[in-house]
Amino acid sequence: MPSKPINIHNKKAKFEYQLLDQFTAGIQLKGTEIKSIRNGKASIMEAYGVFSDGEIFLRNMYIAEYENGSYNNHKPRIDRKLLLNSKEILKIEKFLKTKGNALVPIKLFLSEKGWLKVLIACATGKKTHDKRQDLKLKDDRREMDRALKKGA
Repeated sequence: MPSKPINIHNKKAKFEYQLLDQFTAGIQLKGTEIKSIRNGKASIMEAYGVFSDGEIFLRNMYIAEYENGSYNNHKPRIDRKLLLNSKEILKIEKFLKTKGNALVPIKLFLSEKGWLKVLIACATGKKTHDKRQDLKLKDDRREMDRALKKGA
């Protein structure tokens, strides 16, 4: 087990999308990819899920090349297969057929057994007024917290 936990989040996902169903999936990786991820050199900010040939892939996920990888190193932005069961794949496939829907990764983490997992969500894009409303709610919560802190 690594000494420090993996803490890779997609901070923009909740702001840009309305998250619906969430799934936990394994990722098919090579040896140098997991070593880079354990060093914290990965990003899922621009990543999204696609359905192809009966399988779900994570596209545009960035994993930096491992510095000690030699000629066996991986490519930073290749499609990576997500490991899901068939019921989940069918549900995601049906969801992605509708225009405006997306599959967005939210978080990379290690399971209790030490396997790398990704939390993905079926999502729909938010409109500008929805984003403004979220910002207003966030500001209101911040103001309430400040008032409570001042009063205490």
